[in-house]
Amino acid sequence: QVQLVESGGGLVQAGGSLRLSCAASGSIFSINAMGWYRQAPGKQRELVASVTSGGTANYADSVRGRFTISRDNAKNTVYLQMNALKTDDTGVYYCNRISLPYYTWGQGTQVTVSS
Repeated sequence: QVQLVESGGGLVQAGGSLRLSCAASGSIFSINAMGWYRQAPGKQRELVASVTSGGTANYADSVRGRFTISRDNAKNTVYLQMNALKTDDTGVYYCNRISLPYYTWGQGTQVTVSS
């Protein structure tokens, strides 16, 4: 069973930056495309960025050009560099596979962007 632990969130002013990390247990992690999801208050969880096992990235329109997803398969870790943060980026950020079945969701990491 893969376990996911997200970290790196916090409170930041609009225009600031944060770097999120997602550490996964289990070697199977390296063969799966992984994604960062965001759940804003009162909204459904949405996929904001994904990266294939080979490192090809895709982004939601709302974050393209500001966020960068990357992975280190040797460390079983996925990263999300977030720049030029906006108040709309506020939410709890989770990582997981982008295909079903999902791994058990971690607790996520809270990102709060103040104006």
